[in-house]
Amino acid sequence: MRTSHLSAPVLAVLLACAPAGPVAPRSFTVVAFNTGTSEMQPWTPDSGYGPTQAALSDQFYGDGLAWRVSVEDTRRFFASFRPDVVGFQEVFHSPDCVNVPASAREGWVCETWRPGDPTVAQVVLGEGYQVGCNLGKPDKCLAVKRSFGTLRGCDADLCLDALAGARVEGCGSGSRVGRGLIDLADGGTLTVVHVHGTSGVSTADQDCRKRQVEQIFLDLGVGDGPAVGDGAAVVLGDLNTDPARFVPGDVSAVRWRDFAGPGKPFQFITAMSADAPGSYGGLLNIDHVVARGYTGSCWVAGVTEGRPRVSPFTYFDHTPHVCRLEQAR
Repeated sequence: MRTSHLSAPVLAVLLACAPAGPVAPRSFTVVAFNTGTSEMQPWTPDSGYGPTQAALSDQFYGDGLAWRVSVEDTRRFFASFRPDVVGFQEVFHSPDCVNVPASAREGWVCETWRPGDPTVAQVVLGEGYQVGCNLGKPDKCLAVKRSFGTLRGCDADLCLDALAGARVEGCGSGSRVGRGLIDLADGGTLTVVHVHGTSGVSTADQDCRKRQVEQIFLDLGVGDGPAVGDGAAVVLGDLNTDPARFVPGDVSAVRWRDFAGPGKPFQFITAMSADAPGSYGGLLNIDHVVARGYTGSCWVAGVTEGRPRVSPFTYFDHTPHVCRLEQAR
């Protein structure tokens, strides 16, 4: 039997045209979770957390996830399904315990924390995750399960300032928009943009959020175009505006609708309607997942039927969105 051989030029052409491997995962699970709390909460009397603790949270913990009971509840929540990507906003950065007096540590993570211990984000996720944070914002972090991929440029389990970003002039310190490039375990890359929009309802607050939306879709401000780049991309986090309910009154909500929605390259994976159950205070949907190249569906802990809340008592003022994304066909 004769064996045919391809000439070198023909072989080179075929190799150039062959698929280079997957450029994005076919399916994966993401979570957008603002883990902060508020002084305005209907506390459960037997929870151990009440007005006194709320005042300490505001003074020393930035109202971020730091109450040990709630940290353990959150750890159990994530252990029940082990998501691939998580965006945290308002998560307490444990090394800041050095600034917390002994009188304000009982019941909090600072009661047992020692230098070198894992951060709250690492504790609630457990082993097998990598955490990278927005520029100048250790309370705003993106986590990736290592079996799914790793953050480019981050070699450790925790990398502060790991996400590319830039400060928006007049809108506070650090970056509220952070871009992470995930090198996938199966080959290829995925862009994930982590956002925590400026809070508030004033004209100035709206303008800050509007400019942050433009960082995502037009120009991140680091010299290489929009945060979302080209190809498959996911945007997740706390927008601090409701693009369904706040149009046309909030210019930042209107700006979101300029880039995401029917007929646009990006689609909201999370619910987008004025009558969708609210995940913030039971009234609004300001936590969202938006994607290009993916479809999907989401559930909201404590809101979607059959999906219990993260904690049995009221501590969080947001509830997490958990979304399963599938590559669009």
